[in-house]
This record gives sequence, structure tokens and C-alpha cells, in this order.
Amino acid sequence: MNDDATTGAEIRGEDWYAEDLGAVRYTECTFVDVDFSEATTSGAHFAGCVFRGCRFNVSTHSATAFVACEFVRCDFFDATLDGCKLSGSVLTGCVLRPLTVRGGQWSGVTLRAANLSRLDMTGVDLHEADLSMAKLAGSVLAGCRLDGATLRDADLTGADLRGASLDRVDLAAARLRRTKLDLAGAVLLAELSGAEVDVSR
Repeated sequence: MNDDATTGAEIRGEDWYAEDLGAVRYTECTFVDVDFSEATTSGAHFAGCVFRGCRFNVSTHSATAFVACEFVRCDFFDATLDGCKLSGSVLTGCVLRPLTVRGGQWSGVTLRAANLSRLDMTGVDLHEADLSMAKLAGSVLAGCRLDGATLRDADLTGADLRGASLDRVDLAAARLRRTKLDLAGAVLLAELSGAEVDVSR
């Protein structure tokens, strides 16, 4: 697969199974029913692209950017996203479990009602992300940047938020049960519930 930039193309039904796509570059392209299963990318860049019904099963993406992309009914079963950038992307009706995530920049990503339960997303930058109604039960969000993220009606049962930055996050709007918080998170939650917290003693 060459590294030439492709702009505005529509790609349908292609079989890229186990292809080494390297550092390909696509801008404002549409991918429909493309099979990326077991494919690999490294340093690739997709900007403003639309993926519909694509399969990313067991694929591996390293330092790849999917910026302001739209994923509709795509399957990421057992895929790996290692240091990837998904800033401004929207994922709707996608299969995201199991999924291996190692860091990355996911600022402003929309994952409304997504099933992310039991995923380890330690250290991912999720600031300004829309996680409303997402299933995050048992997920590890330790050390994540969640500043400004929307968690309305998100299920955080048993989730680990220790060390996460939570500026401008309304934790009280999420469903919390056995959720793990550090002192800063616990103080924030208490204050959102109307308590006056004194940690001076």
C-alpha cells in the first residue's frame, strides 16, 4: 500500500484483510463495507473520513490519526489502538469490546451510548468527550484527562477514576456505584452534591 495522499474518494467493499497499510493518508474519503481485519497502520492519517459498516477486527493501529472522522456500525472487535488520535471523531453503533487502548488523544470524541464496559483506557486524553449514556461499568479511566467531558447518565459502576482530571465534569449526573475516586474526585462529588468540604484537618 503506497503512502500517497487520497482525497475525496469513495471506497466500497474492498478487502484489505491483513494488509500493511503503513502511513497512508486519506482526507474526506468514504469507506463502505471495507474489511480492515488484521490490517496494520503506523503513522497513518485519516481526516474528515466516513467509515460505514467497516470491519477493524484484530487490526493494529500505532500512532495513527482518525481526526474528525465518523464511524457508523463499524466493528473493532479485539483491535489495538496504540497512541492513536481520534480527536473530534464520532462513533455510532460500533462494536468496541474487547479493545486494547494504549494512551492517545481522544479529545472531543463522541461516544454517546457506547458500550465501553471493562475497557482499560488508562491515561487517555478524553477532555471535552461526549460519554453521555455510555456503559463504562468496570472500566479503568485512571489518569485520564476528562476535563469538560459529558457524563450525563453514563454508567460508572465499579469504574476506576483515580488520578483522572475532572475539571468541569458533572459527576453527579452519572450513575455511580462502587466507583473508585481519589481524594480530589471525592471532594468534587461532595461539592456537586451540595456539601461544604473542609480538608484542612
